[in-house]
Amino acid sequence: MTEQGIHLQSVTLRRGAATLFDGLSLSLTEPRIGLVGDNGAGKSSLLRVACGLLAPDSGSVTVHGADAGKERTRLPGLVGILFQNPDDQIIFPTVVEELAFSLTAQGEGRREARRRASAYLGERGLDGWADRAVGSLSQGQRQRLCLMALDIMGPRTLLLDEPFASLDLPAQARLVRHVRTTDRQVVLSSHVLEPLLEFERVLWLDGGRIRADGPGREVCAAYRADVEDRAERAGDAQLLS
Repeated sequence: MTEQGIHLQSVTLRRGAATLFDGLSLSLTEPRIGLVGDNGAGKSSLLRVACGLLAPDSGSVTVHGADAGKERTRLPGLVGILFQNPDDQIIFPTVVEELAFSLTAQGEGRREARRRASAYLGERGLDGWADRAVGSLSQGQRQRLCLMALDIMGPRTLLLDEPFASLDLPAQARLVRHVRTTDRQVVLSSHVLEPLLEFERVLWLDGGRIRADGPGREVCAAYRADVEDRAERAGDAQLLS
């Protein structure tokens, strides 16, 4: 039960007639891990398998020593996922209620959970957010709320699925700083490559397979070169058609 990181062993995942992963084995133990690849490459599915939201058709997943299939009640304290669309994640009408729910889901009493949620906001200079209606928040602010709802739970690993997509530049900079300074493991899927350059490890997914696995700067450069080459070849083909 002391095993560190997230481990996939011979994972096969099918969606209808399509096979997304076919015997995929991975050990995700580095503090900062990036996922890159085209849309449909398997990045989001990998994150969902890694936190137990998708059960593989075969194989096993362990999260910091917990079996994701058999010990689901332990997972909220070990791993949390940030979806691409915050509206898929938010349940309650006000900010403080959403944060408090993260704590009650771990067994905290409702009154204490609300007190801790209010204190959490105050520590971040966001006292005025407590009773704000979620509907009054911008897309980027709702995403920030989702990240705080994960953070307040204290999971050992954060899985972030395209977190930069709806953020302006100041919000992107704030998120990059959070990723750099948090003491939690971060696995981050992104089409924005710049924040991943300094990551210890980046995986390039292509059709559910690992095409490259190595230091962020090297893998991002290889992926970018491949994208540019494909774009150039597609442009040449159009000229010749």
